Amino acid sequence: MQALWMVLAAFLFASMGVCVKMASAHFNAAELVCYRGIIGMAILWALARRQGVGLGTRYPGMHAWRSLIGVVSLGAWFYAIAHLPLATAMTLNYMSSVWIAAFIVGGALLAWRPSGGAGGTRPPLQAPLVLTVMAGFAGVVMMLRPSLGAHEMFAGLIGLLSGLSAAFAYMQVMALSRIGEPETRTVFYFAVGSAVAGGAAMLLTGASAWPGWPGLWLLPIGFLAAAGQLCMTRAYARAGSQRGTLVVANLQYSGIVFAGVYSVVLFGDDIPPIGWAGMALIIVSGVVATVLRARAAPGAPAEEH
Repeated sequence: MQALWMVLAAFLFASMGVCVKMASAHFNAAELVCYRGIIGMAILWALARRQGVGLGTRYPGMHAWRSLIGVVSLGAWFYAIAHLPLATAMTLNYMSSVWIAAFIVGGALLAWRPSGGAGGTRPPLQAPLVLTVMAGFAGVVMMLRPSLGAHEMFAGLIGLLSGLSAAFAYMQVMALSRIGEPETRTVFYFAVGSAVAGGAAMLLTGASAWPGWPGLWLLPIGFLAAAGQLCMTRAYARAGSQRGTLVVANLQYSGIVFAGVYSVVLFGDDIPPIGWAGMALIIVSGVVATVLRARAAPGAPAEEH
């Protein structure tokens, strides 16, 4: 059942991407972030009340920092969805696991002093991590090939930024989890940050004219995001063993498959074979990075999208 919960979560996140792409024709990224935050606040407040989880926190600074990074990731992801094929934007956002592996490689290299003795021992898992990072970025090059137009290339770089900032946000979520903050509270403050930051950005970008019925696309964005997060949380909660947790964590990449189907069927996106190969390479590197991360930090919390 935990595997099915994760596949359902991936499907819901990919479906949210469809709604974001449809709504992007009428709203800018700042508006989408703000409205998703408002809807998420309402849903998570009700959920916290049902679970008996208090929303007061002793760590407002940590939540503020996590929300700031998360909002940057969310805004960049929504921008990429609006200007790239859905499958490409989803894949770039799922690069967060590869970025975390890159951080581990960088940290290990900074700490390594090849001067003999205990300090000269090469860090464990160095070679697998390096190969994983190289494979992930090779996949990015294959997807964002030089034949793309300048506008699409810029959107691709923004999508890559969404994965990078998502990795930073996930590391902060791990820190909050270690000090005992409930996930519902953490996600609630992220929704608050999205509403506030999105609203502030709207003061600069301006608000779009209300499009009428197409404005209803905003509602499923918030509901699908909350439902996907709940399904993901339930999948991790029922995983049990470390092996089960790894299976669940890796099934999140099925969201790229769902996004690929949506891209072709709903939007008629023409993704060349090299683009599909790049996606496959990123999925494989993400799976390996997830396994290596689980060994380094067992019991880590679920990722968010």
